[in-house]
Formats: sequence, structure tokens, C-alpha cells
Amino acid sequence: MVSYSSVAKRYPGGQEALKSVSFTLEPGELAFITGRSGAGKSTLLKLIPAIERPSAGSVIVNGQNVGALKRAAIPYLRRNIGMVFQDQKLLYDRSVFDNVMLPLAFSGHAPREAARRARAALDKVGLLGRERSNPIQLSGGEQQRLAIARAVVNRPALLIGDEPTANLDAESAARILDIFVEFNQVGVTVLIATHDQALVERYGRKVLHLEAGRIA
Repeated sequence: MVSYSSVAKRYPGGQEALKSVSFTLEPGELAFITGRSGAGKSTLLKLIPAIERPSAGSVIVNGQNVGALKRAAIPYLRRNIGMVFQDQKLLYDRSVFDNVMLPLAFSGHAPREAARRARAALDKVGLLGRERSNPIQLSGGEQQRLAIARAVVNRPALLIGDEPTANLDAESAARILDIFVEFNQVGVTVLIATHDQALVERYGRKVLHLEAGRIA
């Protein structure tokens, strides 16, 4: 599903965010990336949907070398990847329902099918009763659940989360992780970056620990 081989990422000015990173994430796996702030967790995740490109090495996602993809091919790559980042990029001038509908509009689904999928995704994260609300009316945990619904509405094979429980209380954080685990249990491959060691220990799955851009 995902394979990193001697991956490095250098930014202008010489900053090395990743150094010779290699690992494999098999289809259907659930794995965590841990490490302190600045260890390279976000950069590692952003290479998967080609938000960033590697400076060296190869990132293979679903058999495609992401670093070699042409710009026009990137939207097709991302259709099979659900992404939940700290900056949720929710649209506050649209309803909860419309936020989830947006990815389906880009992928060309018929309106009736799109609406059915959007409501199914909202139901999965416990927000179906809030579909007419504005995101600003939701709590922090509810906003993160909305971001997850939007990420999975296209039924991706791979779901990635960058600190999806950051700034949430313990109960909300556990609920968010439970949702990721539920998707994994039906076959979705899941990769989550987190600094919350208690949550990692609770779920006890594969763990990749980053230290200064390297897997320790």
C-alpha cells in the first residue's frame, strides 16, 4: 500500500526534515508515527498525497511512485486517500452537509448518490443530526469528526491523520481514535501521526518512532 525507500526531504535553506526513511505499510494495517514536535511526522505524511515531494528516495503509494507523478495525475492519486490534518480546512460559510458533499462534487458523483454517501459518512461519525448546522457551531471534537467524514466520503483505501486528536480532551480524543480503528476494521489502511503516547499504547499497533527526521 505504502512503501518508503531511503526517503529524504530537504527544504530551501538546507533544513532536513527527513533523512533516509524506509518502511512499508501493508494493505489493511493500522500504524502510528510518533515523535516530538519537529521530528518530521507531518512532512512524512504530506509525501503520501504529494503535498510535498521527496528530495531523494522513493515513496510508492498503491504502486505509483508519488515523486515522479505529473501534476495532472495528483488529483487521481488523492481520490483514494482520505486526509485529516490539524488544520481541518472546513468551510465555515457552508453547512456540515455541504462540507462533506464537496469532495463528491469534484469526483463527479450524481447528486442523489452523492447525498446518500454524504449522509452515510456523517452517520458513521455520529453527526447526521447536525447536517444543517454550520461548522462553527460544532465543538472541537465534532469538527474533527466532520473532517473525518469528509475524508472518508469517497471511500478511500488509505486514511491518514496528522495529530487528529491534538487540542482535544481525553474523551474526545479517544472517540476520534475509535473512529479511525473502526474504519481499519473494515479494511481501510490507516496511518496516524501523534505525540499522545497513551493513545498509542491503548491501541497497541505498529509504531514508527521519528527522531530528528530518522526512524529510531
